[in-house]
Amino acid sequence: MQQQYYGYLLFLIPLIAVFVSYSLHEIEEGHMSVYYRGGALLSSTNGPGYHLMVPFLTSYKTVQVTLQTDEVKNVPCGTSGGVMIYFDRIEVVNILNPSSVHAIVKNYTADYDKTLIFHKVHHELNQFCSVHTLQEVYIDLFDKIDEDLRSALQKDLNNMAPGLTVTSVRVTKPKIPESIRKNYELMEAEKTKLLISIQKQKVVEKEAETDRKRAIIEAEKISQVAQITQDQRIMEKESLKKMSQIDDEATLARKRSQADSAYYEALKNVESNKLLYSPQFLQLKLYEALTSNVKMYFGPNIPHFIAENMNPLNFTNQFKTL
Repeated sequence: MQQQYYGYLLFLIPLIAVFVSYSLHEIEEGHMSVYYRGGALLSSTNGPGYHLMVPFLTSYKTVQVTLQTDEVKNVPCGTSGGVMIYFDRIEVVNILNPSSVHAIVKNYTADYDKTLIFHKVHHELNQFCSVHTLQEVYIDLFDKIDEDLRSALQKDLNNMAPGLTVTSVRVTKPKIPESIRKNYELMEAEKTKLLISIQKQKVVEKEAETDRKRAIIEAEKISQVAQITQDQRIMEKESLKKMSQIDDEATLARKRSQADSAYYEALKNVESNKLLYSPQFLQLKLYEALTSNVKMYFGPNIPHFIAENMNPLNFTNQFKTL
């Protein structure tokens, strides 16, 4: 009996090991698992870690829910002019919301990116090329292709697969026919020469402008120095003029004072003379003059005279001979 028990145990242990090995599975960080049984998608999903499932009947697939980059390679594209070009590599950076994993896998399978991204990139690029010329695709509008493609993809995803977000798109330069590429290279070379010529012209113009400004500044400096010198001379002349005016005023004041003094002196002399030369004084002086000049005559013929109204002013008429 005991040997039979050990026999069952030896049989069950390998069976359990096989069961565990097929039922236990690991989900890595940044991924979620979806389960299939009999080809039908089950409603359960699991996140990172170890999980169990019914072996042999249930299978699982992992879906990345962190940022991932899908590379779409060698995409053909025909321009509106009929030229066929190829985009060597297009990188689409996208992220899937964990809550939308089951719905997107159910509608588009676990390889949802083939339908929603790879095929859509081909479609949108061909739509873009078909309405633009080679010049626009290769040169003029190339810098807008990334953003236009991202916007077009996201617009469709918002309707078809909510929860899947395209964060950015990077498009490499397309391959064009060799003959056309050489023409573009020649055109770019000529454009580069033109740009160099324009830059040289700008440098020459800038140097000329700098020289002109330098000459203007130098002329302004000379003019300012001359103006300052002239102002200094004017100030000196004005100072000399003011000094001369002060001297003239001092001289005039001195002469006016002297004239006033002389006038006052003369006025006082006149007043003094008026007081001094009174009629009495003049008459006295007359008498003194007459007496000082009297002559005495002796003999038989002595002249006789009479002096009347002895006024000095009429002195010559005041003597009458007798």
